[in-house]
Amino acid sequence: MMLPNLEQIEDASDLVYQSMQASPQLSWPLLNDRANCEVWVKHENHNPTGAFKVRGGLVYVNRLLAEQPATRGICAATRGNHGQSVAFAASARGLSSVVVVPEGNSPDKNAAMQAFGAELIVHGKDFDIALEHARALAEARDLHFVPSLDVDLIPGVASYALEFLSGVPTLDRIYVPIGLGSGICGVIAARRALGLTTEIVGVVSSQANTYALSFEAGAPIPTNSADTLADGLAVRNPSPDALQVIRREVAGVVTVTDDEVLAAIRHYFTDTHNVAEGAGAAALAALLKADDRSGKSIGVVLSGGNINEALFRQALAAGS
Repeated sequence: MMLPNLEQIEDASDLVYQSMQASPQLSWPLLNDRANCEVWVKHENHNPTGAFKVRGGLVYVNRLLAEQPATRGICAATRGNHGQSVAFAASARGLSSVVVVPEGNSPDKNAAMQAFGAELIVHGKDFDIALEHARALAEARDLHFVPSLDVDLIPGVASYALEFLSGVPTLDRIYVPIGLGSGICGVIAARRALGLTTEIVGVVSSQANTYALSFEAGAPIPTNSADTLADGLAVRNPSPDALQVIRREVAGVVTVTDDEVLAAIRHYFTDTHNVAEGAGAAALAALLKADDRSGKSIGVVLSGGNINEALFRQALAAGS
């Protein structure tokens, strides 16, 4: 996979900023005290769709229409944030959008995708089955299929990392959640573009650990299930292209449990009054279990805040 250079990320950023503002990176005193280090949070939960994915969708659709102006509609498989990105970008450019989600998907994310104009289709027990159906549906309906990971998504996604690393270039380490890999590839691209040496650590769920297994093995290792409350991390099959980049550029991939994620969701609320979804809280969960954080300046990517009410109540109740 060819990662974008600085000029390409800056061009993508200019396009992104036509639809949204740069998200803040903030250091919160209570969170610093809890972690016993300087913590900087990249607040992608403040974006128009409540997650970082919107950046990639805007740039992807812009390039798609420049190259294929006759496109009338797009289709994607999602657990929610990619689907919102696709629907948001499609609506902005006058396209129709269809998103396929697995059974039991977050009702709040489903409602948000429909509010952005998407036709919602429920199919299959998990993301990977929904993905197969979405590909077939796109072909049958003559829609353009938008993958969750693609080289044309990375420049837009990397705009958040460029903001983060430009705003806090002294970070010793950044923890980044991994779904299919666009977010961490964007961070890698921005670090390389800026010539920094910041350590990057990927974070996955212990119940959806395909990237952790694959990182260690040096080859894709699919899993039989990805049953985690952090739905943005619920992937069974890694991208070989993303894995190659991650293995070359990342210090390691760590796992966090659902209980650790629930605790991090609660800490974000009590210490910063921000709401994080499961995948969005995973990076903080990883930081808080690291034994070498004292005295360091560490970044965590709060990749999204689209949590449903029942899960948020569960996270808050777990600490009472």
